[in-house]
Amino acid sequence: MEQATVPHSPVAAASRSDSPPGSKAPSLLQALRYARDPLGFLVQLQRRYGDIFSLSFPFFGRLYYVADPALGPNSVLTLDDAPHMQQRKLLLPPFHGERIRGYGELIRETTLKQMATWPVGEPFALRAHTQRITLAVIMRAVFGVHDERRLARFELLIEDFSKRVGLITTFPALRKNFGPGSPWPRFLRSRAKLDEFIYEEIGLRRREVEAGEEGHDDVLSLLLQARHDDGSPMSDEELRDELVTVLGAGHETTATGLAWAMERLLRTPRVLAKLRESIDAGEDEYLDATVRETLRARPVIVDVARKLKAPAQIGGYELPKGSFVMAAIAALHYREDLFPDPEEFRPERFLEGKADNYAWIPFGGGVRRCIGAAFAEYEMRVVLREFVQRAELSAPNPRPEKVKVRNITLAPGKGTLVRLDRPLR
Repeated sequence: MEQATVPHSPVAAASRSDSPPGSKAPSLLQALRYARDPLGFLVQLQRRYGDIFSLSFPFFGRLYYVADPALGPNSVLTLDDAPHMQQRKLLLPPFHGERIRGYGELIRETTLKQMATWPVGEPFALRAHTQRITLAVIMRAVFGVHDERRLARFELLIEDFSKRVGLITTFPALRKNFGPGSPWPRFLRSRAKLDEFIYEEIGLRRREVEAGEEGHDDVLSLLLQARHDDGSPMSDEELRDELVTVLGAGHETTATGLAWAMERLLRTPRVLAKLRESIDAGEDEYLDATVRETLRARPVIVDVARKLKAPAQIGGYELPKGSFVMAAIAALHYREDLFPDPEEFRPERFLEGKADNYAWIPFGGGVRRCIGAAFAEYEMRVVLREFVQRAELSAPNPRPEKVKVRNITLAPGKGTLVRLDRPLR
């Protein structure tokens, strides 16, 4: 959890003695309701209790959710300290502008290679394929791994780590050693193996950069050339931490966003037809709007958490030190006053006017906005363009797929079950 020291909120009203309203049900029951329908549960709470509400989870205690875009660039949810800002300054250049567009052909080739494995006429879960696409892109574009044997080893290590991390993230009480076969020791072993590989890659790339080898445009090589304000390079430990963050934030999340895009499109024929027509005409505006509407209607991350290091007033409520304050992404995206008819999948809303920077926040907001947000949106556009242009997909079951918690993401319950009706174009 991130921490913030903020004495007052910009929307603070007169301090009140009571706490933000919320469900009085036992914390276990609230957790079960969230697990059954995470998106609907938070939207329901916001509509019942207002833009600041609370709920309780086992192990975490009471959490305070904020679904108000007035909490803008100076709020408790976005303010930060100097160390974070210094690291962010180093990380921004590789993830913006021409750097990102330079990965377009890699993303396209990776997508076409994966699409060639799709069976014709048989239902399959699309999310498993989008995960392979985004993982391959990260391994090559971010880590610079191109050797096929090392790629295969890396993929196995990441898959094992992903399986281990979900359980201990959800249940903090499991972060203890209950024996060699318990979740915590397994997680530690998996993390150690992944770390070993990452440090190997850092060493290999550092030697290549120091030797003056050219042609390395991966993010790791660029970070090795970055310098702190005092002229010092990033340490191996700093590089490892940032690379793991990019891996965790940019692999499963983007893959899930792509799966949701096709799940929504296949159940909204009008939008799919219009998108295909615009892509065939060489236009990008509707494609961009479709990506944004997907991330509004089906945010991959349901909230963003901060832990108060000092008491703070928010919306007239005095929250104590140690409280967890959550930006309620899902609830914010379903506010009727911000997004009329929020249940409707309608990309046109993003062509009619630009959404408030703190109303559409699938990547968080302010200085805590995900570093890889621009990369993720660009990757989604490139991959989605190939899916729509080349594949005639249909949904074996026309009913919308339920939202399910998968590790850190809100994913389609059946993994976006699709059928390729005829060979690829």
